[in-house]
Formats: sequence, C-alpha cells, structure tokens
Amino acid sequence: MLQRNVGLSGRPILVTGAAGFIGSNLVKRIFHDVENAIVVGIDNMNDYYDVNIKRQRLAEIETTASEKGAKWTFVEGNIADKALVDSLFSTHAFPVVVNLAAQAGVRYSITNPQAYIESNLIGFYNILEACRNTPGVEHLVYASSSSVYGSNKKVPYSTDDKVDNPVSLYAATKKSNELMAHAYSKLYDIPSTGLRFFTVYGPAGRPDMAYFGFTNKLREGKNIQIFNYGNCKRDFTFVDDIVEGVLRVMQHAPEKKKGDDGLPVPPYKVYNIGNSCPENLLDFVTILQEELIRAEVLPADYDFEQHKELVPMQPGDVPVTFADTTPLEEDFGFRPSTPLRQGLRAFAEWYAQYYGKA
Repeated sequence: MLQRNVGLSGRPILVTGAAGFIGSNLVKRIFHDVENAIVVGIDNMNDYYDVNIKRQRLAEIETTASEKGAKWTFVEGNIADKALVDSLFSTHAFPVVVNLAAQAGVRYSITNPQAYIESNLIGFYNILEACRNTPGVEHLVYASSSSVYGSNKKVPYSTDDKVDNPVSLYAATKKSNELMAHAYSKLYDIPSTGLRFFTVYGPAGRPDMAYFGFTNKLREGKNIQIFNYGNCKRDFTFVDDIVEGVLRVMQHAPEKKKGDDGLPVPPYKVYNIGNSCPENLLDFVTILQEELIRAEVLPADYDFEQHKELVPMQPGDVPVTFADTTPLEEDFGFRPSTPLRQGLRAFAEWYAQYYGKA
C-alpha cells in the first residue's frame, strides 16, 4: 500500500465544481477528516439542473465548516475564465487541486456540445496552465469517467485497456482530460491522478441521473423508460465511496522520477472508482421502487408495472459498465462496497425530506 506523501492539514485546497454532487460531499468530508482544513471552492452554478439543490449543498458546506472550525471560501465563477483561475492560484498557491467541475451528462452532450468544450476542455486547460505556473503544486486530482471505455467489449474495465472508442462527446472530453494531464505531467513534472467514476448515486444527487429522474416521474404518475429493454447493467457507486476514494488519492501523489534517458517519467496515474458489482437495470428499479415506498415517497399500493416501458438503447449509451478496482485496492487499501439497497434507501429518505412524502 502506498504511503501518504501529501499533507492536507492547514493547507489551501482548491475544489472545482464545489456545489456539485461529488464536490460538495468531498468538501464536507475534508472538513470532517482534516484538521485546520482550508478549502476554496469554485462553481459556476449553472442551471443544467435545479440550482436550489446546489444552494442546499452549499448551505450544508457552510454549516459543516462552522461546526468544524474550518476555513471555507466560495467563488461563483467559471473555470473557463482563465483570468479568474489564474487569480485564485496567485492568491492561494494551492498545493492540492481537485478538479471536479465539468459539464456532465452523456445525452446532453449530443444536443449541447458547446457546453462540454467550454467546461471540460477549456476549463481543464486553464487548471493545467495554472498548475504549471504556480510553484508548489504537489498534486492535481481530476474527475474522469467510466464513459471513456466506450464500446469496449472486455469486462471488467481495466485502466490498462485501450480507450479509443468513445460513443459520446462527453466521453471524448474525459479521455481528452487524461491525455492533457499526461502531457502536462510529462512536460512540467506535475503529479496528476485521474479518477474514472462509475455511475455515482446518492442523496442530493443530480436530477438527470436515472434513479432521480425515475423517482420524479413515478411521483408524478408518469411512465419511466428502461433502455435496452432492461438488459443494461451499471456499476452503481455510492457517493460516500467515491469521496472516500478521492480523499485517499489526494494524499498520495505519483512520485517524481527520471527515466533511463535522464528525462522525467510522467508522475501520472489513473484509477477506476466503482462498486465492481454491476446491477441489472430491472433489478435496480425494483429496489428503487421498494425503497421509495418504504420512505413514503410513493404510496404502498403503487402499481409500478403500469408505469414501466421497455425501450431500445439510447445513442451514447453502453450496455454494461463494470470496474476493475484492483489497483485502487492495492495502492490505497480501499474498495467501494456500499450495497445498492443501502445507497438507494439513503437517497429515498433524502428525497422524502427534501420534496415531501406522498
């Protein structure tokens, strides 16, 4: 197992996408686990989904920071704004940077490609440039995605697999992030670690994700569409497991070293963070329904069969995602393991509290 080589206590950490699903949970976890925590968060607060959920997340961060005596600074802004990013780095000289800001969503990228180029490519370039021009950056951690595996047939997905077949622009931008990070690690000796997240879910998640969208529709008495006639499998990963993985990875940067040619070997790594237990979509919606009834989001006599449609595969989707997390386990002693029912129960209980019971 790798030893920690990056300290977090009393040092400014930048978290981009801090009002997002993963970002907000990471910031709260840092405040819980790190003494004298100092976090600067940035988020553009766009209306891709309900901004009120983002505001609630920020309110929870404020509360946690106050309870733990942590230092929290929030900047509403866009990482595609190079002057803003450079100013933040100049002011705080971050030793640790966690880039979670991105335009998310596979299907949205089909109709709104510009948003992905701005946030996922230009924004990430600005972060890389700021890391290059700021002395003392010890570790850049950034979000990649299981979508980079595209149409790969081999499962489980390994970080040793070739990932040259993206089936969406979103996937292509995430693979581009990995390539860009590798180039900067090689050229400028910037330690970087990319994390390929697998279908993240949990309380206060993104409303565009299937479990959240299904819940909204069922609650409104609308039909839900189950793609590929229910024959999809997803490696659903609970947000707390994702955050645990990110926090561990933050504290070990890839080692700087020289190759036989005397030039730097890129201090660069990529890991999968997934539950390593793909769930059939039909089983998933059955458990979701049961937990929504248990939390009284849906009435006990809800007729689920009447609201279910089996439909063909959507463009940009893949039939299965399945993470090989062996390197994560070997290097950090951690493997995501939250059972699907436990995670969906937490979501259902949050939903009942946020939106009210049936």
